[in-house]
Parts: sequence; structure tokens; C-alpha cells
Amino acid sequence: MDKVSLIISEIIHQLFDIDQAAQLSRPDPQFGDYSTNVAMQLAGKLGKNPRDIAEQLASKLREVGDFSEVTIAGPGFINLKVKDSTLTSELENIISSPTNYGKSQIYSSKVVVTEYSDPNPFKVLHVGHFYTSVIGDAISNLIEYAGGKVHRVNFGGDVGLHVGKTMWAIINKLGGENPEKLAEIDEKGRSEWMAACYVEGTRAYEDDEKSKSEIISINKKVYQLHTDNDHESTFAQIYWTCRTWSYDYFNAFYKRIGTTFEKYYPESETAALGLATVIEQKNNGVYQDSDGAVVFKGEPYGLHTRVFINSEGLPTYEAKDVGLSIKKWQDYEFDESIIITGNDIIEYMKVVLKSIEQFKPELTARTKHITHGNIKLAGSVKMSSRKGNFLRATDVLDMVADENEAVQGNRNEEPVLGAIKYAFLKFRIGADSVFIPQESVSLHGNSGPYLQYSLARANSVLQKLGDINSTIEMTDDQYTQYERTLIFKLTEYPDVIAQATVEFSPHYLCTYLYELAQVFNRFYENSKVIGDDREQLRSRLVKAYTIVLGNGLRVLGIPTPERM
Repeated sequence: MDKVSLIISEIIHQLFDIDQAAQLSRPDPQFGDYSTNVAMQLAGKLGKNPRDIAEQLASKLREVGDFSEVTIAGPGFINLKVKDSTLTSELENIISSPTNYGKSQIYSSKVVVTEYSDPNPFKVLHVGHFYTSVIGDAISNLIEYAGGKVHRVNFGGDVGLHVGKTMWAIINKLGGENPEKLAEIDEKGRSEWMAACYVEGTRAYEDDEKSKSEIISINKKVYQLHTDNDHESTFAQIYWTCRTWSYDYFNAFYKRIGTTFEKYYPESETAALGLATVIEQKNNGVYQDSDGAVVFKGEPYGLHTRVFINSEGLPTYEAKDVGLSIKKWQDYEFDESIIITGNDIIEYMKVVLKSIEQFKPELTARTKHITHGNIKLAGSVKMSSRKGNFLRATDVLDMVADENEAVQGNRNEEPVLGAIKYAFLKFRIGADSVFIPQESVSLHGNSGPYLQYSLARANSVLQKLGDINSTIEMTDDQYTQYERTLIFKLTEYPDVIAQATVEFSPHYLCTYLYELAQVFNRFYENSKVIGDDREQLRSRLVKAYTIVLGNGLRVLGIPTPERM
């Protein structure tokens, strides 16, 4: 509990006039509830024996009304046992402030922009977009939970070579610039149709020089229709119709998984600003001409050189990211900008941000790039939308729905989403991870449905109990082992939330919620609630459990069904 750390820190200040945070650990129950080695940390600063310092601290701690036992072990470890009345106070704190318990003020009054998912129109959402959306939502929720004002945005390429490749194939399939033929494309299959066109265009670009030349011309034509604000030409009608199809498809998927974005930045909106900025900063020596292109030379900074304007005079992804960074700053004047992507662009982003640092250092100082690995199925090879052998985001939903139907006899979206999101979030962000659909829907392992089921079961107990609004009073040594263990686990929630927020690591919360559910299940198996002499107390323990577990799942973006 934060309260214990604060008590120790205040005593240290009173005795030694030193500000020292007291780190707590959980020893074996036989030694107490908490242990701290703060006396050994102070020994060097004070030039005293740590055991003597521990004795001074212990003497003062025994005067505090929160501890029933204060003992010293070894060279200066202080072990503490918290009074039952103190635990009761914490329990009542949970129940009296169900929506606020565990919230910190880490991000109080701060404006944060989180950018994630970043789908490209004219291409299909794959499992990576699904994963990044889930991670981005959880991190955004953590920041909001800590008092921050979060603006969720994403960024995608509605201009660029991939669009040129897709438009080339679309026009060939339509027999020319015949926008009226788009009506023949089945509405449900539009996204897959465009994905197939992208694969076809990519192969043509790589294998045939004539097609490559045509694609390059079409790519320029796409940029030009944005410059001219052309919505009338037959080429423009095809482009805008297909772009709209993409956005409709994105929005439908995001709605299905419970993700919302405040703003979508298309590359067509950031390209001009990025291009103008690179040209302006070239005159200031930030960027340089190189073989007809404009580059940033990263070698002086331990990085590598990248092209920001190509030899055709068009802005590359790098220049568009420059424009995006400036655009986000103009729109939000953020305290922090968090960009969440796959780890395949770590070095790319280092160069882009280093170039921006040369003329807008305050912007890059507030920007953090969080990267993650790939999601793979067991035994699968690296997937690529360019080759067409990728796992679509909707494939993941359908795959898990099939598994859930086999386990639970239904295809309800709440347990399906709970299974997928928890499976994505329970591992530390960074490395590749293997997604196993069968494990994700299990009701008996470390899974989302297991937690959802545990919450639903606890809620059903509360429904049978009815009104539990009366408070309780406990004297010392009145809690049973299982009751005490459950309360202590509940009180860990604020610390876990704080750590997950500071480190942008939702997996800490996943691990905690799973451990909490296990503790609760042991409590429930060994502690009769309804009709027991201790019903009043135990009903409040069940209530506190539903509050903490429910809040934690919602922070993760996982649905909390009343029944399973």
C-alpha cells in the first residue's frame, strides 16, 4: 500500500532530515506483510550501522497505529504486519470510491497524443494492425486513468507507391478509367478485392519494366489530383471511391473491436507540409541534395542516411512523417506524443526524429516511440501484405470465434474480444509473440475469458446477496488467512497501475489481474459467503473484488460481461 511507504518516508524525514523513498517487498507470510531494506540504503548516507538505523525506525513505527508487529531481521531488514483495522479501512476505501480507486495523478493536466494502428487505404488490415490497436488502446486508457487528456489518432498512406500499384491494377481490372464499373464489385468483398489488386500491382512493378513505368506515372497522378483538388475526372472518381471504401472498412473494424480515434491523418494532408519543411530546412543545412534527391545524413549521429524527397521531387514516407509531427504539434501542443509501431521501423524513426530535432528540438523531446514485435501463429512464417500471405485482422476474429464456439457453445463477441485482447496484452511489448487461438479462449488458464468468467461469477454472487451497503469494523487478528490474502492482493492494484502507466507496459496489469483472480478463487473455494456468519464481511470482499477486476479489465479495453 502507498500508505505504508509514506509512513516510513515521513519517519525517515523526522529522524534524519532526509527524503528517502521506502521500497516495499512482500516476504513469506511468516515474516509479516511487508519488508523493507531502507535502513541499509540509509547507512551509507548517514555513516551508521544499518541495524542501528533499523532499530530507530522500528521504534517509531511501533508508535504508529497501523501495525500490529514491527520486527528486525538480519543486517537491518524491517518486517511489518498491518493491523486488520488498517486493512478494513483500505477495503472500505475501495468500495466507497469504486471508479477512482487506484487512479493516480501521474498525467494530471497533461495533454498526450497517442498514434497507433496506422492503416493504409487500398490495403487490408492485418493482424499487426489489430495488435497495435489493442496495445494503443490500453496505453491510452492507462494515461487517461492517470489523469491525462488523450487524443487518439492514426496515420495512413492514401498517397504513395502502394497506392500507385493498387490503382494501376484496379484500372486494368476495370478495363480502363471506368468508374461506373466499380458498382459491380461486391460490397462485402471490396477490401479483399483491393488487397488482391495491391498484390498484382506489386508483382507487376517488380517483374515488368513497362508496368513499373506506368505505376510511377500513376503515382504522380495521385499526388496531382490532391494538389488540384480533383474529384471529377474519371481517374479521381475511381481513387476517391476506393479510398472511401477503405475508410468505411477501417471504421467498421474499429467499431467491432471497440476502438475509436479522434482524428485520422492521411499522408495527403501531411505530404505538402513535410515537403515544404524539408525544402526550407535544406536551406538551413539540415537536409542536403544528393543525386537529384534530398537526404538527411544520419552518420554524424551514429545513424544512417535516408531520402526525404526522391528524384521525382515527391516526398517520401520520411518527409510525410516530418509533416505529421509538425501537424500533431500544431493541432494539440502536446506535453507528450506517443507513437506505437512495429519494431521494423526503429532505425527509420530514429533518423526522422533526429532530423526534426535539428530545427524543432522541443517537439522530439516530447516524442516517444514504442515498438512491438510480430504476432505469429504457431509454425507460421513471416507474413507480408506485399506477397499476399498475411493474416487478416478479421481472420483472427473468425478464428477465435470458432474456438470459442467449440469451448462455450457460442460466438459471442465479448469473450472473443476478451480472448484476443488479453492474449495480445499479457506479454511484454517488444519481442515477437505466438498467438494460440485454443489457449486464448480457455476458461481454466491465463486467458481473457477466465478473467471475464471470474468477474461474472462474483457478480452473480452479489446479485444473490442483494444490498451490501453497510460498513464493517474489524479488530486485530479477526481476518482468516484467505480473507487477509485477498485484501492484500486488492491493495496492490494502485501500485501495479502506476507501474504499468510509467513503463507503458499493460502486461503488468494482466499478470496482476490473473493473480488476483487466482487468489479470489482460492478464497471463494474455502470461504462460504451466502448464509455464513461472516456474510457481511465476505460480501464486501466480493464487492471489492468485482470493482478492482472490473476496473482493471476496462483499462485493458476488455469487455466485462455480467454473465458468461
